[in-house]
Amino acid sequence: SEDEIEEWQPESKAPKRQQKAQPSEKKPVVKRQAKPKEPKESKPKAPRKPVERKPRAPRAPKAPRAPKAPKPPKAPKPPKEPKPPKVPRATKGGKKQQALAGGGWSEGPSSSHQPYGGKKEEPEEDFAFDEPSLKRQKTSSAPQGRPTRLPTSGRGFGEDLNMNWDLIQLLSERTGVEQRLCLNISQLFREENTIPFIVRYRKELINHMDADAVRDVQLVLEEIYALAKKTQTISQTLKKEGVLTAELEQALRNCRTADELDHVYAPYKKGSRLSKACRAKQLGLESAAQALLQSPHTLDLRAWVKPGREGLSTLEEVSTGVEQILADIIAKDGETLTHIRSLKPKDIDKFHLYCDFTCNMQHIQHHQTLAINRGENLKILTVKVNIPDRVKSDFCRWCLNVRWRPKGYPREELMKILQDAVEDSYKRLLIPLLSRSYRTKLTVSAEKESIAMFVRNLRQRLLVCPVRGRVIMGVDPGFRHGCKLAVLSPTISGYRGKIGVSVKRLCNTVVIGNGTACRETEAFFADLISRRFFQPLDVSYCITSEAGASIYSVSPAAVKEMPDLDPNLRSAVSIGRRVQDPLAELVKIDPKHIGIGTYQHDVSQSSLKAALDGVVQECVSFVGVDINICSETLMRHVAGLNTGRAKSIAEWRETNGPFMNRDQLRLVKGMGPKSYQQCAGFIRINPLDHLNNHSQSEDFAGGNSAQAAQEKPAAKGKGKTKASAAVPTLPNPLDQTCIHPESYAVARSFLSLVGGSVDQMGRPELRQCVEASVKCQGLEALAETLNTTPDTLQLIIDGLTQPPGFDIRQGKTSPLSQTYCHHSPITGVWCQSLVLGRI
Repeated sequence: SEDEIEEWQPESKAPKRQQKAQPSEKKPVVKRQAKPKEPKESKPKAPRKPVERKPRAPRAPKAPRAPKAPKPPKAPKPPKEPKPPKVPRATKGGKKQQALAGGGWSEGPSSSHQPYGGKKEEPEEDFAFDEPSLKRQKTSSAPQGRPTRLPTSGRGFGEDLNMNWDLIQLLSERTGVEQRLCLNISQLFREENTIPFIVRYRKELINHMDADAVRDVQLVLEEIYALAKKTQTISQTLKKEGVLTAELEQALRNCRTADELDHVYAPYKKGSRLSKACRAKQLGLESAAQALLQSPHTLDLRAWVKPGREGLSTLEEVSTGVEQILADIIAKDGETLTHIRSLKPKDIDKFHLYCDFTCNMQHIQHHQTLAINRGENLKILTVKVNIPDRVKSDFCRWCLNVRWRPKGYPREELMKILQDAVEDSYKRLLIPLLSRSYRTKLTVSAEKESIAMFVRNLRQRLLVCPVRGRVIMGVDPGFRHGCKLAVLSPTISGYRGKIGVSVKRLCNTVVIGNGTACRETEAFFADLISRRFFQPLDVSYCITSEAGASIYSVSPAAVKEMPDLDPNLRSAVSIGRRVQDPLAELVKIDPKHIGIGTYQHDVSQSSLKAALDGVVQECVSFVGVDINICSETLMRHVAGLNTGRAKSIAEWRETNGPFMNRDQLRLVKGMGPKSYQQCAGFIRINPLDHLNNHSQSEDFAGGNSAQAAQEKPAAKGKGKTKASAAVPTLPNPLDQTCIHPESYAVARSFLSLVGGSVDQMGRPELRQCVEASVKCQGLEALAETLNTTPDTLQLIIDGLTQPPGFDIRQGKTSPLSQTYCHHSPITGVWCQSLVLGRI
């Protein structure tokens, strides 16, 4: 048709670059431009247009019926008109050439064209490190350790939510955090920054908030986005059903909580009964209700009586309908909801439980709330929110005299209708709303506190100081099958054995699980120690939690790590490793199975999992991992890494040998600029002489020297070959520290300024030079000189002055740090006993 040709013609100008490679495609374009003249002459042939649009072959012979014009050559031309649909078919076949050339047809949105653009950008994001996508350049473009400054105004932020409230303002109100900080945190999360990265390397943008506070803001932000998304879904649903009005849409967009949204949407839910107010509105009584409020002196309800029609047959039915409409208006009014909620702190104070248990709402404990909810879910308890009658009288008086006072002087019967409407709205609509709202607030507060307790306990458990340089015997006690033993070398390679001459001279620390037969096993080893059975070794023992050891012993990770061992012996290995390196071992177990909290089944499982996973990521990232010896399971929890990237790192390590520097991480498949930025500061590359001590480790099998890494040929593939040519292979001493690669230039400038060198890192002489410079010039003056921030400079100073192999867990409680005298119940002698500090 003419419209199709006119739309097609200007769009054909887009692929000019491709005309040279595809000259054959110009011919159909020329033919199409000549054909518009034919339909203009044969305007009465309009019925042929829908026939020509359809590509069906049998309708082609209809074209010769149309040519009533005397020109015979025009008759055979209609069968040539179906050729235009053949042109897009040819372009489909030629799209591969266009995609390779970097261009594409602009004929309109098509499902076949979009996948080429998406598939082509993925490998660029993984391997084209010199040209990252614009979306991911914002924080990585910070020059010399100075982070990108975020906008100071929240205008326009969150406009895509299409709500009537400001995102940053609402986030600040719900979290108690300044709007400026909420804006910065929201922008950082939008740029896909992780919490560990934000807390360590962007602390000046968040005013030095800790990880828990940032996570709280993140959770509230996700709730707000979920509310906006749910609002849009409801609006679209109501629009399709034809019941969405302008007033209803504004009411939905004004909702600031999920409870308010459910309250507004409840009468319109599909499958629910039509509300009384809706039925009254269908009868046409809405104008009468508005007249009662605006001009009651002109309202005569007798005029609305229609005998024989249900709902309008009597004056009483009309009055009831008007009352129900007014009650609905009152219950959905924003000012009314705000006022009644303000009465909560001083008027609603009682909770009644099954056994006459009452508690003030402000004093109820979080664990009591969770216990009450559990009992109610099990149909054992009945919970009721008791609101004093005085609240009702105060509310009704305020509505009749202030908010909903009629304009004018209504008659007594009309005023009675308004009073009944207020009481009905309070009793039937507002009381259930308030009850649900208060119960929801109590539950949310209790869940947050329960999850916070999980987080605190898990962080304390993960950051226990490891026991280094000791041969450990892990003991899984038991009666039925006896005790299972596993001896672990200091390099975490374990084997099993029996107590005998060969084993008793190997271990110097015995770790006993606190399960069944724990005390009997403890007495047995205490007796052996008192009889000096392990001489000449100075052997001690400790007791640690074995929660989750049995679950781990049969997990796929344990089977992959120890395929030849019995599950019972794997439990003994896990128990021993929990003292040797608690962080590296406990990350293999689901945090919910470690026994670090209560009511874990009564809280939101998604929120609990997200919080615990976040704590594991923070602990692993802040401690740091030696990328050349850590396990694949541990790498998964580093900020910026996931299961796929950790597997790729392990494969690269097995193929090419140990990493020589952090820059080589760019060669790993799937490691894009953003992933590298997030994980680089938490990864350590220790000297190779340290790696040689782990030559028997199972973590990698690709060689343990720089020579082995250099002798191995580069992996085949265009992407890797180009990247490897630009990545250095020499070790960088700064890779052993917590300094981020984006601040290496600042670190070298600082060393030159204080008269030090990279080779002096961790030595006392460098510490003295740094302390003297900071004391003389001041931290802020030095930061200004180096064009960086004081926080970044302080982090650089910490990284340069910390001794080699520094571990932030060194100041934490050690499993062997708590010692007390223990009386053996079997031998009757006193011996020194060491226990793991319990939470």
